[in-house]
Amino acid sequence: MKILVVGGGGREHAICWKLSQEKQVEKIYCAPGNAGIESVAECVDIKDTEIEKLADFAYEHNIDLTVVGPEVPLVMGISDEFSKRGLRVFGPDKSCSRLEGSKLFSKEFMVRHGIPTAKYKEYTDIDKAIEEIDRFGYPVVIKADGLAAGKGVVIPTNREDAIDTLNMIMRDKKFGDSGNLVVVEEYLTGIETSILAFVDKNTIVPMESAKDHKKVFEKETGPNTGGMGTFSPSTIYSRELAEKVYNEVLIKSLEGFQKDGLEFRGILFVGLMITENGEKVLEYNCRFGDPETQSVLLRLETDLSEIMMAITEDRLSEVEIKYSQDAAACVVLASGGYPEDYEKGKVITGLNDVDDSIVIFHSGTKKSDENIVTNGGRVLGVCSKGATVELAAKNVYANIGKINFEGMHFRKDIGIDYE
Repeated sequence: MKILVVGGGGREHAICWKLSQEKQVEKIYCAPGNAGIESVAECVDIKDTEIEKLADFAYEHNIDLTVVGPEVPLVMGISDEFSKRGLRVFGPDKSCSRLEGSKLFSKEFMVRHGIPTAKYKEYTDIDKAIEEIDRFGYPVVIKADGLAAGKGVVIPTNREDAIDTLNMIMRDKKFGDSGNLVVVEEYLTGIETSILAFVDKNTIVPMESAKDHKKVFEKETGPNTGGMGTFSPSTIYSRELAEKVYNEVLIKSLEGFQKDGLEFRGILFVGLMITENGEKVLEYNCRFGDPETQSVLLRLETDLSEIMMAITEDRLSEVEIKYSQDAAACVVLASGGYPEDYEKGKVITGLNDVDDSIVIFHSGTKKSDENIVTNGGRVLGVCSKGATVELAAKNVYANIGKINFEGMHFRKDIGIDYE
């Protein structure tokens, strides 16, 4: 098989890394890729949003399967364009991708199909939103409706901050048109976790669980990021909880797709809050999570290409999916200042000095002369397996000291669940 992976972050590096180990995969291209992906795939200078160019490339190079990593091309309709040209693509179509592209669409879907979630109200009028902002109490959750690179959710703790947030999103347009509509939700307390699932038209199969640390600082403090690290399995994701989530969330989601005429094929990512009143869905994503993927794919033993091909042919139920019994941990090394302003172009050293048990996935890197330099907010994901989450994380932290770049920031508590 010849495979094209669309994207250039840590998630795409993990996908390429996994595919590169599979016997039936002959050649991997990645567009645009990054400095780390170059070691397992041929990088192609096409942006992930240049859908026509990507489709042209897939056609001209006889690509057997295109795997779409990021959400933006999915929401733009990349799968529709590829399918229209008779090209096999892994990732939901534009209609299904609204589950991630619009917070309101996903909330309405959940309510319509009896999927547990937080109470909410949507607003397009900022004055109306300010007038009613106290209705859910504080803290309160304010979400820009559209895509915002994982940063469109703000949790103000008082009225003044809530009004500032509404102004930032709706008046100042910090997230552009994504802030034309906001969803205001009740704040849920509990333990946050997430589950990824493989989905085709008839079947939904959960992957092993993972926990994502979203806050930039230790003990879940500071602003939200795209993710500062993950571990798998989630320590709270018991067999009993997994069964409840499967029946109350995953199966209801699949049945909802079928009832609404949504032919979902790809990955469904479900962000969950485990509350005193049961599990509640925080969000849907329509692709592999980042950096959850880095932990989960370290543990996946079945060929990813086999699973993906089966999904495109609606025969997921025929594939037996196996995982390592080992746990996995991934710690993100970020640029100083992330998730706000940060500098790029810092030389990274020590990448070849880590132990053989360590896998490094590049998120925001590029080649500059003979050096690999920083090129994003999240720069590297340093990962390891171990008999337990604690041992996997311990191994990662023992090796992080060998890697350095100016301003490097990372959390020192990845692997701990804070209640």
